[in-house]
Amino acid sequence: MRPVARQELIVGYLSRQGRMTVDGLAASLSASRETIRRDLAALARAGRIRKYHGGAAPVGPSDTGSVTEGSFQARMGENVAAKRAVGQAAAALFKAGDSIFVDTGTTTVLFAEELGKLAGLTVITNSAMAAQHVGRSGQNRVFLVGGEYRDGSAQNVGRMAVEQIATLRAAHAVLTVGSIDVDGILDFDPEETEIARAMIAQARSVTVIADGSKLGRPAVFKVCDYSRIQRLVIDVPPEGEIRRALMAAGVEILVTG
Repeated sequence: MRPVARQELIVGYLSRQGRMTVDGLAASLSASRETIRRDLAALARAGRIRKYHGGAAPVGPSDTGSVTEGSFQARMGENVAAKRAVGQAAAALFKAGDSIFVDTGTTTVLFAEELGKLAGLTVITNSAMAAQHVGRSGQNRVFLVGGEYRDGSAQNVGRMAVEQIATLRAAHAVLTVGSIDVDGILDFDPEETEIARAMIAQARSVTVIADGSKLGRPAVFKVCDYSRIQRLVIDVPPEGEIRRALMAAGVEILVTG
């Protein structure tokens, strides 16, 4: 098959499936992994797909080629199945009696939906949506951190929020991020980064939850090194330098797929 024809098929697969691994594309197209990697690199250079370690995803409404994110509502509609699977797997790690910081993000909102099915949790969050999901059953204690309210993402940020978090303690922090890179986890917004750092400082154990599109994605604000993270819950396995960095830091990698 000619490369151009194969690449058109790849774009079509991603458009329908939402995301696929290199192995999945290779099997579907009866091609080698090396051939698929070359095709993905060419398509990514042309801006037709989003390439990540181990696979690719279609270009979404927030893919502008810059180190920014799209709107919160737009991101809520991206990679929903993968994010929901990650949220379900992460929620299964917790039980009655656990205390958990939860930050704001599209993946943590879905994670909070799953926490709402449990009982006996204490959850501290700056996300109004996460607070509603966890507290809906009336069987969990929920503390909503105050601060400057952002309507688009229904979250509280700023100095007041960071100072309030500093007065609290939790056994766990569950965070979503903008990027998982060789040097650690990063985000796109400085105030959201400060919230994540504050939660990390006040928690004994840190779990990062993300879909595979965050692997190797460029971002600006560093949240923390891998040495501060205990677990990563993700829908595709990290590969290459990122995987080696995670393993060197002793991070437990839980892959939902």
